[in-house]
Amino acid sequence: MEIKPQRIEDLSPEKKKTVMKRSMEDISSIYEDIRRIVDDVKSRGDAVSLEHYRKHKHDIAPSDLEVTKEEIAAAYKQVDTKVVDCLKTAAQNISKFHRAQLEREMWSIEVREGILAGRITRAMDIVGCYVPGGTAAYPSSVLMTVLPARVAGVDQIVAVTPPGKGMVANPATLVAADIAGCNRIFKVGGPWGIAGLAYGTDTMPRVDKIVGPGNKYVTAAKMLVYGQVDIDSPAGPSESLILTDHSGDPKLIAWDFLSQVEHDPDSAAVLVTTIEKIAEEVCEIINREYDSLPRKEILESSLTKHSYVLIAKDMEQAIGFTNEYAAEHLQVLTQDPFITLNKIKHAGSIFLGPYAPVPVGDYASGTNHVLPTGQCARMFSGLSVDDFIKKPTFQYLSKKGLAGLKDIVVTLAEAEGLPIHARAVKARFE
Repeated sequence: MEIKPQRIEDLSPEKKKTVMKRSMEDISSIYEDIRRIVDDVKSRGDAVSLEHYRKHKHDIAPSDLEVTKEEIAAAYKQVDTKVVDCLKTAAQNISKFHRAQLEREMWSIEVREGILAGRITRAMDIVGCYVPGGTAAYPSSVLMTVLPARVAGVDQIVAVTPPGKGMVANPATLVAADIAGCNRIFKVGGPWGIAGLAYGTDTMPRVDKIVGPGNKYVTAAKMLVYGQVDIDSPAGPSESLILTDHSGDPKLIAWDFLSQVEHDPDSAAVLVTTIEKIAEEVCEIINREYDSLPRKEILESSLTKHSYVLIAKDMEQAIGFTNEYAAEHLQVLTQDPFITLNKIKHAGSIFLGPYAPVPVGDYASGTNHVLPTGQCARMFSGLSVDDFIKKPTFQYLSKKGLAGLKDIVVTLAEAEGLPIHARAVKARFE
C-alpha cells in the first residue's frame, strides 16, 4: 500500500467525480428489505424486535427491551472512573456551546400600521436518539444527540442502541445517556429501533424526530419513516478534508490524515495543499508509518478507496475544490485560518489552526459531531439546538390594519379562484 500525491488539474472528469462521490452509497438496493422490516414493526410492534433479538436471548420478553435503573447503576461500576469524569467534562462543554445557540423565545415587528407579525420558538415534545452499538461503543454520540435536545427544552428524550449478547447494552453508552439526561433507553438497534421510534409500540413511545448516526440500514430506515417523523440529515461514513498552504506541518497533517481513515473501511481523508513539498512529505510519513499502525484492514481500505493527497496550483483552486467537496470535517491549516474561513462556503464543522485537530470536535470542544456527509454540507448543517425547535409565526391585525390589506387579499383570492377566501375578509366590513 502506497499513497502518492496528485495534481488537481491532472484529475480526469471521471476521477474527480470519484473523489467527490467518495463512499456515498446507493442504498436503494436494500430499501425493500428495510421497508419490510419497518412495515412489520408498524403492524406488529414489539413482537418483531423480540423475534430478531432471540439470537441474543431465547426467552426474551418485552421488558428486556428497556434499560432499567439497575442496569445503569451496574454500568457505572463497569466503566473506568476516569472515563466517567471525561464524559462529564465533555458534557459540560457541549451543553455550554449549545446553550449559546438558543434564540429569543419571541420576536415581532409592525409590518405596517395595525399589522403585528412575529415568531415564537417551541421545543418538540419527544425525540429519539439513535446510538450505534453492538461491536463498538460510541458514548460521545450519546452526548452529541441528547444534550442539544435537552438544552432546547425537549420534554422526553428517548435513546435506542443495539444490544450485545444476553441483551446487554454497552455500559459506556448507558453512563453517557445518564449523564446527558436521557429519559428512557431501549436496547433495540437498526431498522427495528428506528421503526419502533417512528410508529411506537406497546413498549416504545412514538417520537416526533429521530437523530443520530448509523450504518446504511439505519439510514435507509430513517429515510423510509421520514414524513411520519422528522429526521436529521442522511449520514454516511466519516470524512475529512485538510486544507493547507506553506505553513502546514507535514507530520501533524499526516497524523490527522491517518486518524481520519481509522474510522471505517469506507472513511475518506483528503489533503489539498498548494505546496508540492508538503504533499510529498505527508505521503512519505504515511507510507513509512503504515506498517506499524493498528486496524490495518480498515486503514488499507480507506486509504486506497477514498483518500487522496492533492496539489493545487494556487489557493484559489484549493479553496474552490474544498467548497465543491463540502466535507463533513474541514481542517484549515493556513497562515491565517480566519481569513481563509471567510472564503469557506460548504463544510459540516471547521477546525482552525494546528491545535484544533478533528478529534477535539469528536469528543470535547463543545461543537457537535453529528454532521452531514457525502457533499450534504452544501444544504445541511450539523446537529444543533435548532433541530429540536419549531418556530411558529403569528400575526395580530387591528380593524384598520385589515382594512389596509382588504383590497389586496380580496383581489388575489379571487384571482386564484378562491371566492370564499375573499368573502371571509369582506364579511368583516359588512
